Amino acid sequence: MTGKVFLIGAGPGDVELLTLKAVRLIKQADLVLIDDLANPEVLQFAAPDVEVVHVGKRCGAHSAAQHEIEALMLAAALEGRTVARIKGGDPFIFGRGGEEMQTLCAAGIDVEVVNGITSGSAVPATLGIPLTHRHCAHGVTFVSGHSHKDGDEPDWALLARSAMTLVIYMGLNHVSHIADALMAGGLSGDTPAAAIQYGTRPEQRQALASLATLALEVERRGIGSPALLIIGQTVGLARAKTVISSTQHKELT
Repeated sequence: MTGKVFLIGAGPGDVELLTLKAVRLIKQADLVLIDDLANPEVLQFAAPDVEVVHVGKRCGAHSAAQHEIEALMLAAALEGRTVARIKGGDPFIFGRGGEEMQTLCAAGIDVEVVNGITSGSAVPATLGIPLTHRHCAHGVTFVSGHSHKDGDEPDWALLARSAMTLVIYMGLNHVSHIADALMAGGLSGDTPAAAIQYGTRPEQRQALASLATLALEVERRGIGSPALLIIGQTVGLARAKTVISSTQHKELT
């Protein structure tokens, strides 16, 4: 008999945000493949004799190739094993869960997706930043800030005109370019913005600024990956009232 693969979202980092279903299924697995972006503390819920394989998947760091990870899951399932593929956040939001599901289903493997809380909603909430607000933001857009090898990237001008809160994953290395592209598209440089590193975890750090000064503030505060960028009027509602407008930044420098 073939086994089964569970694509499990481990949430944004705080282990207490792991779902009850995820905990139950991690306990049942006899093979765990875990990403670096998932908090390793989730392994406390695994069986004592479980086989654990760390597969990386962090931007800028060595990791197993995607086809290698899929081959591991496929081989284990064909051996009749129960596989927990643990990812940070949600498997279907910038987690390549869709690719893995397609590969496994094509081979006749039973796959179940266990949703996790995505960092896009949980991390801004740590600072009291709502993603929508009926007075200033009628929607939110989740977007990747990581350009592919072919140079393809989001239409920043279109996003600038959307009047929605922008939550940008994997955008820290391109924060200056993203800010410039959004301002070139018509978004005001005074738009509140934030970069939050290690969101929901004890080591969380953040930079609150205007869009025009975000890149400088990220550099000044030493914000590194993994980090999330949030841009829009709702960022101005953050509990930490340290948003710096472009005018103030010029005065300070």
